Amino acid sequence: MTSRRAPLRMLMVGCPGSGKGTLSARIERHFGVPIITAGDLLRSHIRQGTPLGHAASASIRAGRLMPDATMMELVGAKLHTMQHNDWILDGFPRTLGQAQLLSAELARTQCPLSLVVQLHVPESVILQRILERWTHVPSGRVYNLSFNPPRTPGLDDVTGEALEQREDDNPATFQRRLAGHHAQTEPMVEFFRTQTSPHGAPLVVDLEGRTSDEIWPQLQRVLIERGASLSTRTRCGP
Repeated sequence: MTSRRAPLRMLMVGCPGSGKGTLSARIERHFGVPIITAGDLLRSHIRQGTPLGHAASASIRAGRLMPDATMMELVGAKLHTMQHNDWILDGFPRTLGQAQLLSAELARTQCPLSLVVQLHVPESVILQRILERWTHVPSGRVYNLSFNPPRTPGLDDVTGEALEQREDDNPATFQRRLAGHHAQTEPMVEFFRTQTSPHGAPLVVDLEGRTSDEIWPQLQRVLIERGASLSTRTRCGP
């Protein structure tokens, strides 16, 4: 009888602009794991003009994080639709309160986390990356003028539509978000450091680099060590 691989349920943690989205996309592309991106969920609500979207827009302009209960409501609804699948959470949780809420929900459904990846990138590198970042809002495609520019300046490669800079992509908001990040997420990471994966390995793994290309080989090794030959998606539970 062949043993079944434990499903991969992982978080990506790091400063704003540290490459969480880029690396999550590589995992999806190479290992077949779907991504739940909190920022994309928020931007979708902002575009639709929902009450949650209005609250998110106000928080972004002020450089604040969203309330824990609001984020858990948003992400929890998405998790419910993927309850029995592998997944990556990108950008959530960001606070100790969110982490505790998420852990309680995953314990209730008997689908525990298997990995938390914390990215360490120099702040000066992140700021430059943010200032050069442009986004095609409808699709979420992200370009960087230094290392991933659009073929035609200012236009999306696929649709030819105009690119935009996010409201929070400026130095002042970055500094506020960075201060908020350290205050909010450091206790959260320490909370996860007290836990282990379903196989008994440390739940948190720290990866360092200046670019996503530097971090990616390290991340691949970690995933393979955790048994992540993820060309197929395995259900959890009986």
